[in-house]
Amino acid sequence: MFERKNRILLRELVKTDFKLRYQGSVIGYIWSVLKPLMLFAVMYVVFIYFLRFGQDVPHFAVALLLGMVLWNFFTETTNLGMMSIVSRGDLLRKLSFPTHIIVVAISINALINLLISFVIVSIFGLINGVEISSFAWVVPFLLVELYAFSLGVAFVLATIYVRFRDIGPIWEVLLQIGMYMTPLIYPVTLVLDRSEWIAKLLLLNPMAQIIQDMRYLLTSPVNITTWQLIEQKWVVVIPYVIPFIVLFVGFRLFDKSSKKFAEII
Repeated sequence: MFERKNRILLRELVKTDFKLRYQGSVIGYIWSVLKPLMLFAVMYVVFIYFLRFGQDVPHFAVALLLGMVLWNFFTETTNLGMMSIVSRGDLLRKLSFPTHIIVVAISINALINLLISFVIVSIFGLINGVEISSFAWVVPFLLVELYAFSLGVAFVLATIYVRFRDIGPIWEVLLQIGMYMTPLIYPVTLVLDRSEWIAKLLLLNPMAQIIQDMRYLLTSPVNITTWQLIEQKWVVVIPYVIPFIVLFVGFRLFDKSSKKFAEII
């Protein structure tokens, strides 16, 4: 019965958060589609049309949109997850339930937006004549990896944010740095032409590995992946394992600290 109550609470939190996100907006949920498209339009003009990034990569415009959608999920999950416990302080003081449900609800909302955005990417890919790899069945596993990494980071940030609100602006800066350190708006070949070891180092970042693997499977096999660039198999495994280590450590840290959240907030 307790588990059933938790499932009901999780469902209601997801529904409430989803409704509140666009409450008072004229076009409502359509913003979940328009936001990434508007950002993509700006980046397309600047980085592809003017700076000519990705000229050697087929369908780089689709790859750019796909990368942005994946990065936006990570940003949304970690940013909102970080503040979720503080924003739900009144609920924590009134009810007794596993606190991690609040962060999970945020991540599920972000996942819904990701799946909606994936439909847009698919339509855009079809219009551009993208040929999907026969190994596209691996994509759900990459989504699990992305979800695990994002949720794990959200757990860590939520735990820290309860005590130290300064982590908010610090994380904002770190996200900006992380975006430029991830081959999101530029192809890996641009880095590879200048330094092979820096390109290898970039692809050890789980977000870079996920984005490049997704691009390889859904846009073009020309997109260089971690397992193509790095010869040592044990090194290749690193970015695939990190997300689940982060999730485990993040949840344990969160769970250990959650008993005092209601007192601190």
